[in-house]
Order: sequence, then structure tokens, then C-alpha cells
Amino acid sequence: MERQSPLFSAFIHLCALLLAAVILAPILWLFIMSISPAADLAAKPLRWWPQAADFSRYQLLLSTLENSAGAAFTSSLRNSIEVAGMATIAAIALAIPAGWAVSRTPSVGWSLSMVIATYMLPPVALAVPLYMGLSHLGMLNNVFGLALVYLTILAPFTTWLMKSGFDSIPREIESAAMIDGAGLFQTLRIITLPLAAPVVATSSLFAFLLAWDEFFYALLFTSDQRAKTLTVAIADLAGGRVSDYGLIATAGVLAALPPVLIGLVMQRALISGLTSGGVKG
Repeated sequence: MERQSPLFSAFIHLCALLLAAVILAPILWLFIMSISPAADLAAKPLRWWPQAADFSRYQLLLSTLENSAGAAFTSSLRNSIEVAGMATIAAIALAIPAGWAVSRTPSVGWSLSMVIATYMLPPVALAVPLYMGLSHLGMLNNVFGLALVYLTILAPFTTWLMKSGFDSIPREIESAAMIDGAGLFQTLRIITLPLAAPVVATSSLFAFLLAWDEFFYALLFTSDQRAKTLTVAIADLAGGRVSDYGLIATAGVLAALPPVLIGLVMQRALISGLTSGGVKG
């Protein structure tokens, strides 16, 4: 194996450190803001590290006292988990058979392209028909209604990802299973899905992140704590005349924890899904 020069290795490590600094610096500053007293955040010159760490904002937002800021935040956190979870599960359930069908029947690939083309439409163009549809179904300000809206966003994206994953699985494997007597659903369950598991995990993670971070539709279709999600709740914290930037930063840190934890748990599958391009024989 050809050895790399020390200078090139040092350059690679330096680039990696710079990339890590660019990615982690905003997150670190968000955390510092969350534990800084209000006086430190307004001080001139700016204090890069608080004289005394203040974790009272975390206690405030995680409180479950009735009619408190913590109760509103935890309710929004629960709504976000429910909406993102339901939309992700439904999107993957639709994407697996749809992606497999498009992958194994190239003649219908145009249908997936047409559906993905809907992403070219600005969300505001769909706001009125979606609002009228949810209103007719009585699903405004409802977590199920919001999850249904998110499904229309996630299904084309996850289907496209799943189709790419199924493309890398040789059809001969499925043909051999069918020759041995396996039915279509048996082949898909026993042969194809285990091989596509990394792509399923990657699609699930990206779908969850898309639903978790969505703001526009959540703002339009929710009005109180029965369905309001975290993105809207954080925006509400900044909506007053006087904003506590430390409290907003604290909400941002807490809102980032669930996706980060899920990403860490699914890290190995995520890397496998992003780098998969073939199947070992």
C-alpha cells in the first residue's frame, strides 16, 4: 500500500479540524448562551464565557407546572416527537413498496420523477388547499392532521432514497429466491429488506429530521398546545417585545437533543446507507 507523505496527512487532519470547528462552534456558542446570565449576554464587550453558569433556564423549560413555560415547552416537545414519528413511519411504510416497484420496473420511473417535481412548488402555493382539506376533515390543530401533511412531504423523498438503495441490490438474488419457491412478499421480507436495511435506516433518519425541523405548515395548521410543535414554540419565545436570548438558546439545545441521540444510535447504519453502492457476493 502506498504511504502518504506526512505533509499530506497533516493537511488532511487540519482540514478535518477546521470542518469540525465550523460545525461545532455554533452549537458550543448556543450552549454557552443557554448558561449565561442575561447581563453577560448584553455586556459590551461580549463575554465569551459566563462568570457563573446559570442552569435555571433548563429547569424552567423542563418544568411540568400547569400554565408554565415549561409545560408549554414539554407539550410542544411531545407533539414534535409524535408528529415526526408518525410521519416517518408512514413515509417508510409507503416508500419501501413504492421504491421497490420503481426500481424493478424502470418503465414507471417517470411517475416518481413527476411526484418529486412537486418539490419545485413553494410551500405557500399548497397552503390554501391543504388548509381547506384539513378543515373539511376536522383535522386542523391536530397532531394526526399535521403528520398527514408531513407525509406528503416525506413520501416522495423517502421513496427516491429507497429506490436508490434497491437499485444497488442485484435482481438475480430475488430471482434465485423465487426459483426456490419464495413468493413476492417472502422475497421482499427475507431477502431484499435485510440487504436494504442501511438505506431504510438512512431514509428514516432524514425523514425524521425533515419533519422535526419543519416550521411553515406547523405555524399555519396549529394554534395551541394540543398540536403546536417545537419549532413554533421556539418562535413564540422570540415573539415578545423583550426576548430572553438565553432562554431561546436553551430551547434550541433541548430541541437538538432528540435528533442527535437518534443519530448517534443509528450512526453505523447511517454511514452504511450513505456509502452503500453494491452488495458483497
